[in-house]
Amino acid sequence: MPRELRTLLTDELLERVHARAAGHDRDNTFPHEDLADLVAAGYLQAFVPERLGGAGLTLEEVSREQVRLAAAAPATALAVNMHLVVTGLAALLVGRGDDSVEFVLRDAAVGEVFAFGNSEAGNDLVMFGSRTRAERQPDGGYRFTGTKIFTSLSPVWTRLATFGLDEDDPDGPRLVHAVVGRAGVTTKDDWDTLGMRATQSATTVLDGAYAAPEHVYRRLPPGPSADSFIFALFAVFEVLLGAVYTGIGRRAVELAVANARRRTSFKNEGRAYAQDPDIRWRIADAGLLQDGAELQVFALARDVDERADHGARWFAQLVGLKVRATESARQVVELALRASGGGSYFTGNELGRLYRDVLAGIFHPSDDESAHATVAASLLGPPD
Repeated sequence: MPRELRTLLTDELLERVHARAAGHDRDNTFPHEDLADLVAAGYLQAFVPERLGGAGLTLEEVSREQVRLAAAAPATALAVNMHLVVTGLAALLVGRGDDSVEFVLRDAAVGEVFAFGNSEAGNDLVMFGSRTRAERQPDGGYRFTGTKIFTSLSPVWTRLATFGLDEDDPDGPRLVHAVVGRAGVTTKDDWDTLGMRATQSATTVLDGAYAAPEHVYRRLPPGPSADSFIFALFAVFEVLLGAVYTGIGRRAVELAVANARRRTSFKNEGRAYAQDPDIRWRIADAGLLQDGAELQVFALARDVDERADHGARWFAQLVGLKVRATESARQVVELALRASGGGSYFTGNELGRLYRDVLAGIFHPSDDESAHATVAASLLGPPD
């Protein structure tokens, strides 16, 4: 029998979130009411195990929820995605016997909000190098000094998962991964973007931000690593990111269908555009892409949950999912725009907002170049 998939997001909650999305985009404001609704629904504890009072959802279940949330409000979904990435990777590791990040789940269980502070301007090594300085303290903790960009949930986070380079480690340089609080952290008021405006992913300046010894969970050599933390991070990040953009595609198809049924053609004696063969072709193209995107996101999430054996091709599968999902979503939205007429070009039109939001997928890791290098290496081996 097919297993029952659990859900935390009601249709009523999603309707409220959707009704507020345009205003937050227009005003460039953070969706505090959305967050309050999600907190009340227990959504920030989606990955927290039931033994700690959470919902204990699987990656597949949360990815399905993120598709629904993103269809209602893409920026809200992308913002909360970062909290879910931190708690999701912790749940994955703890579920496989690694207790180094158990504290993340315990903190989330009592209401702490996690952000993801890893991206740095000009750092194309992404997770395999850092411009941020990590300085070991006498008590075994670390202080971090550097600048992070695209820190979603900037107005509300209470815990920041971040990392930096300790060049003075006696065993050689180490990338130190840890969680810090707000002390020693400044958030710039610099988030004014083309799309995904409500995420409020402002620049974050770390000026000696402190991580206690018990909140330091990895010290890894720079460069690619076979450590289970790196796999967990890539798995949860890429799957949930793919889910958000797939949700944008789902909503774009819904709007294209509604517009085709509503709009009528003067040329064709008032018949609905839903009967026009060219419009039908465009919407069918969008549907073909969307169906494939949803199937692959949910299937790979299930593979993570069930510990499928993709062997050396796991990372190729994960970064490939990100590229395919974000690119498919962009194509779906463009097809929906082309099928919906000039009204979608106005700033207040929802499809126009989705078009701006979906472009953000270009900038998330893994980028197109990195993903192609990873897939090529998995198929051809490393270059000479």
